[in-house]
Amino acid sequence: MERPLLGRGSALCCSYSSLKAWLPLLSWAPRYRLKWLQMDLLAGLTVGLTTVPQALAYAEVAGLPVQYGLYSAFMGGFVYTLLGTSKDVTLGPTAIMSLLCFSVVGGQPHRAVLLSLLCGLIQAGMALLRLGFLLDFISYPVIKGFTCAAAVTIGFGQVKNILGLEGIPHDFVLEVYYTFYKIPEARIGDVVLGLLSLSVLVMLVFMKKGLGSDDVPSCSTMIARRLVWTAATMRNVLVVVAASCVAYSWNAFGHPVFTVTGETSKGLPPFKPPPTSDTTANGTVVTFGEIVEDFGGGLAVIPFMGLLESIAIAKAFASQNDYRIDANQELLAIGVTNIMGSFVSAYPVTGSFGRTAVNSQTGVCTPAGGIVTSVIVLLSLAFLMPAFYYIPKAALAAVIICAVAPMVDYQVVAKMWRIRKLDLVPFVVTFLMCFWEVQYGIVGGVAVSGVLLLYHTARPQIKVSDPGMLVMELGSGLSFPATEYLSHLIHTQALQASPPRSVVLDCHHVSVIDYTVVSELRDLLRQFRLREVQLVFSRLQPSVLEVLLAADLQDFRHTDSVEAALLMETESLHDEWRGRKKRSDTDQ
Repeated sequence: MERPLLGRGSALCCSYSSLKAWLPLLSWAPRYRLKWLQMDLLAGLTVGLTTVPQALAYAEVAGLPVQYGLYSAFMGGFVYTLLGTSKDVTLGPTAIMSLLCFSVVGGQPHRAVLLSLLCGLIQAGMALLRLGFLLDFISYPVIKGFTCAAAVTIGFGQVKNILGLEGIPHDFVLEVYYTFYKIPEARIGDVVLGLLSLSVLVMLVFMKKGLGSDDVPSCSTMIARRLVWTAATMRNVLVVVAASCVAYSWNAFGHPVFTVTGETSKGLPPFKPPPTSDTTANGTVVTFGEIVEDFGGGLAVIPFMGLLESIAIAKAFASQNDYRIDANQELLAIGVTNIMGSFVSAYPVTGSFGRTAVNSQTGVCTPAGGIVTSVIVLLSLAFLMPAFYYIPKAALAAVIICAVAPMVDYQVVAKMWRIRKLDLVPFVVTFLMCFWEVQYGIVGGVAVSGVLLLYHTARPQIKVSDPGMLVMELGSGLSFPATEYLSHLIHTQALQASPPRSVVLDCHHVSVIDYTVVSELRDLLRQFRLREVQLVFSRLQPSVLEVLLAADLQDFRHTDSVEAALLMETESLHDEWRGRKKRSDTDQ
């Protein structure tokens, strides 16, 4: 929905329709029904019980204390209810954003919170300036290369927790080496619990996928199916609670055989502005400018990837459930969430595909379901933090591995190979470079995609045929990078031929031309005139024809069809033949 950023008067700015554009809540709240409330409560409760264990696990991926995952998980529900345009989307910590956050701040909580503020300001600024179109320059192969590499990095990064290993470096190559090197030091308790948790999670996933749909199911079948669906949907919380009970029992009997989360901060986070400076261990003060400089390219990559991930999810579920979203309003919702989240010690968040799927499948009716989810997270922070001491890291690792495993889409490689092999280049570049530095992988992939895009712009497909004279059909638009290529082709096939040949330039695919193109066409027309042959333009778009007529090109000829251009050339040849014959008769 387009709306003015600057009003044409106080009446327009303050009108109710304008206010509804900025606050989508006003569109659905007046029509809210009791039945919607029941479904929103159920969906919010289900998503909340999924969010709590995932938030704890994703904080581990970000290298932060586990409570920061919960700090980041509740603000999105409140803000998105006011500003969001999708009934299904849930905002909160995700595996990809956690990995990106770790790659930029290296597990420093104060910097992660400041990063959230800066990302939110960038995202909100993009929304206000209507810059959402910039996301279109991140191609699908780049996205897939990044998500596959991120899934491998995140998944393998949790192997050390499954094995109970310590002292493993975070660099991916060194992490792989030292994980295998230290396998003899694995703790048997963590290995057994981690593998058991993985097995249960995988089993519940397959049970949920295997739920059939009988035409007329019996009452007992419906109850059993509902129980399986509920258990599979809440599998993360069931596994974490069960593992915590096991760890608590062993600790109570004096056998701490599991690596547990340990002490966490109790209670709700204080509402305060994010820190704009930092202090190192030796007392050196790091200024705001130095922190921003340390963030480097991550300050551009993280906001973009957060927007891309969330909007892709919103569009997918909007299409599935037959409604529309406002992309720029979604940018604003994510930006404000990250800004407000930074005041409660949150790190950058975005839309979560897994939790959004649960939200949709449970039958959520409005964004108000997010409020219920947020309340559950707040209750967990207020009352359950002491219990989180006994959550085994192996169980959280199992939750993370199962969450990121579907992101490894190996089938996409075969599809790209079958459809367009060149798309594998940015995919492979992104995938491999992400193991070096995540942000370098994304930037490298976008750069390669840009080069391929520019190459096709500079080398448009030109189909050449010869029905008596050369016909060159431009397969795409014509812009200044392509002028040299077009000129070279015309010179080699027409002007330098013996004898020189006329050319029909079929321009029905050309919608825009610029000054550089016009200048090159002027020179080509001069070259054709010197060689006494013709360059005829055919099937010009009205906008292009208007530009060429305004340029006042000498010997400019155009026709409505290729056939008319061929006929024009035939008549020109007949006139030339009659003129030569007449001169010959006169000489005799």
